[in-house]
Amino acid sequence: MARMKFLCDDERCIECNACVTACKNEHEIPWGVNRRRVVTIDDGQPGEKSISVACMHCSDAPCAAVCPVDCFYTTDDGIVLHDKNLCIGCGYCLYACPFGAPQFPQDGLFGVRGKMDKCTFCAGGPEADNSPEEFEKYGRNRIAEGKLPLCAEMCSTKALLAGDGDIVAELFRERVIRREGANEGGRRQSGAPWGWNTAYRKS
Repeated sequence: MARMKFLCDDERCIECNACVTACKNEHEIPWGVNRRRVVTIDDGQPGEKSISVACMHCSDAPCAAVCPVDCFYTTDDGIVLHDKNLCIGCGYCLYACPFGAPQFPQDGLFGVRGKMDKCTFCAGGPEADNSPEEFEKYGRNRIAEGKLPLCAEMCSTKALLAGDGDIVAELFRERVIRREGANEGGRRQSGAPWGWNTAYRKS
């Protein structure tokens, strides 16, 4: 079976936040929760980089390891989901996740903050596919419709890749090879960077 993964190409991300907006609109995510966010390193400095971050659907997910009620589970496609019927909102997963993916849906005192929410790779939850119950708790199930996560589909620069981990890795490998070749050619000719025409030659 495929192992579904995300990869964000920091050479292409332009911090437009289209992925964040697409996710919130597609799933009607409550105010205060961002299943996906854009992080910028060295903002405003030479060489700054931006990446789009969400749940990375780890093969050995730390959120699942620390959950006291075992509400996290991994699908056959390698997507890490959680069952809100079991979740008690303890927040252990929030502290265990290196990406800060699980979030509380509302502010308040401990114990009244509600159940955790996280990126579902647009794969819904344990309820019947595309049922009203599933949409209410987890949003739209695009995977059941044979589609990829909307955040990746809406990325204007194709910085955010999603899908079978092997295919995603191969696409990124080809990009890196193409850039390195363009860089070498640019230095030999004029010292110019690899440029947009080279970077976007292949989607």
